[in-house]
Amino acid sequence: MADNGRRKASDAPFDTEAVDEAGGADTGARRGLRAGPAGAAGAAGAAGAGAAAGATVASDLPDPPEAMTWRQRLLPKTVRGMVSLIVAASLGAALSGTILYAYYQYRLTQTEQRVGSFVDGFDQRFKTAVSTIQADQANAQASIQRSLGPIQSVQSQGAAVSNLLKQTQASVWFVHTVDANGQPSVGSAFAVSSSNGKTLLVTSYNAVQAATHQPAPTIYVRKGDTDTPATLWSWQPAKDLALLTINRENVKTVNFATGDAPLKVGDRVYAVSGLGASGGSITAGTVADASSNVVQTDAAVGTSFQGGPLINSQGDVVGVASRSYNPLGFTSDGVYFGVPIQAACDQVLNCPGGSPPSAGPKS
Repeated sequence: MADNGRRKASDAPFDTEAVDEAGGADTGARRGLRAGPAGAAGAAGAAGAGAAAGATVASDLPDPPEAMTWRQRLLPKTVRGMVSLIVAASLGAALSGTILYAYYQYRLTQTEQRVGSFVDGFDQRFKTAVSTIQADQANAQASIQRSLGPIQSVQSQGAAVSNLLKQTQASVWFVHTVDANGQPSVGSAFAVSSSNGKTLLVTSYNAVQAATHQPAPTIYVRKGDTDTPATLWSWQPAKDLALLTINRENVKTVNFATGDAPLKVGDRVYAVSGLGASGGSITAGTVADASSNVVQTDAAVGTSFQGGPLINSQGDVVGVASRSYNPLGFTSDGVYFGVPIQAACDQVLNCPGGSPPSAGPKS
C-alpha cells in the first residue's frame, strides 16, 4: 500500500473474506469496550480470534513472482507469437536478399560495361600495341647496328685488306740473297713490266747491295716454292731503289697510281710482301706525310717487306717500301719513309706516258 492509502500494482490481491473477518473482530472489540469489563474481555477474545484468522489468511497468500529473463521476455509463449516471429524473420530475410540481389545486379552491370568498353576498343589497342612493338624493335635493331658499326668496320677493313692482298700478291715476289758478310739478305720485289721474255722487278737497293760488287752473290726471286735467278740491272742508292730482270714473261704486273688522286695525310696505305703462307703478306698504315720525295707512313715494314709495293685502297702502287730511305737525315721509330713510285722513273725506270715502264740505263 502507498503512503496515501492507494493500492500499488505490485501489492498482493485483496482477500475479501480476511478483510471481513478482520473487520468483524475490530467491530466486536469496540463493542466489548462499550459493554464493560465483560464486554472488554469478549472484545479481546474477538480481536485475538480475528488476528489469528488474519495470520492464517496471510500464510495462505502466494509468493511474489520472480524477475523474467530476456529470453522469457523475447520468445513468444503462444502460437500467434511464434507465427508473428517467423513472419518477421521471413520479411527480414526477403529484404536482405532483395538488397544483396540489387547489389549483385549493380556490380554485374558495371562489370559488363567494363568488359564492353574493353572489347569495343580492343582492336585499336591491339593495333597500337603492335605498332609500338614494331617501332621498339626497329629502334632496337638500329641501336644494335650502331653498336656493331665499329666491329663491322673492322671486319670490313679486314676483308678489304685480304682482298687487296689477293689482288696484288701475284705481282709481288720474295727476294733473297746474301750480304757482304755472307749473311742472308731478304726483301720483296714487284713486277712493273713483262714482255719479250723478260720481266722487270723493282726492289730495294738495301736488299741486294752486295750484288753491286764483284764477285756478286746470286739473287733469287721466289714465287710459291720456286726460286728464279734474277739479274741486277740498275740501282739508285740515294733512294734505295734497284731494278731486277728475270727471264719470264706474262707475269702479272701492278698498276701505278696516277697523279689525279695524290696521297693525303690520313689516307690508308698498305705494305705488301712476297713472303707468306698464302703467297704474300700485308700490313696496313696511315699516311703521316706525303710529298714528291717521300711517303711517310706507320705501316710496318719488316725486312721481308723492303722493296715491296706501297699500295692505296684501290690496289694501285703509290710508293716503294723501304727500311733505309732517310730523306730527312734521321730515323724515326714506328714511322717508315717510302719512295714515291714516280721517283723510280727518275733513273731505274723509263716511264713514258701511257706506256708500260721500261728499264732505265744499266748501272
